[in-house]
Amino acid sequence: MKLQIKYFAGLRERFGTAEETIEIDAHAPTVADLWRALEGAHPEIGRMKKFVRVAVNRDFADETTRLAADDEIALIPPVSGGAGEEPRSEDEPTELEDPTGAFRITLEALDTDRVRTHVTRPEAGAIVLFEGVVRDHTGDHDVSHLEYETYLEMTLDKLVQTGEEVAEKWEQCQIAIHHRYGRLEIGEKAVVIAVSSPHRAAAFEACQYAIDRLKEIVPIWKKEVGPDGAEWIGMGP
Repeated sequence: MKLQIKYFAGLRERFGTAEETIEIDAHAPTVADLWRALEGAHPEIGRMKKFVRVAVNRDFADETTRLAADDEIALIPPVSGGAGEEPRSEDEPTELEDPTGAFRITLEALDTDRVRTHVTRPEAGAIVLFEGVVRDHTGDHDVSHLEYETYLEMTLDKLVQTGEEVAEKWEQCQIAIHHRYGRLEIGEKAVVIAVSSPHRAAAFEACQYAIDRLKEIVPIWKKEVGPDGAEWIGMGP
């Protein structure tokens, strides 16, 4: 069976391609079979396996997941959310948002007031806003700018999923999340999260949950660029 595999960020750079076909000698292969085939094609991937997850049809899959020839399969490096974003053809979108506009991934500069409008309502006694901003250093290393890369379609799905999880855990909260990708200069906003609630405690808790959840499940990667060179964050050895 032939499977199309998408690569992003550091994996794309290491393998020299954004997509390739992998052939597996199995009628109903699993993700475990895919890993064995990938290690045959790219021996170095074995030492990166603990850092990389497989996404099937824009959701994370374990090794027992069965694969079909028409599945959308991607290898997901640790998220942190290159050289820059892999160029897209003219008919591919450069930004996506859900029907309400509350969840958005875009190349454009982020507007905090625009995000706030999605959660402003008469019954909300508290609105918590979080802006993730590019800083000029990481540890002892100077940073001149960041380059964010994303799996655009899956990112929107996971932003919406994060919002759904917040709504389930804090029923009176409303949330909106806009995330940027591409090249970001020092001081520019990478993400804006707005949460409203009748009471402040729930709004703070929900916003903190959303920030942490983005780092776990949203496929956005960043490369730090500075005087000493450039490095993908969280890629492992």
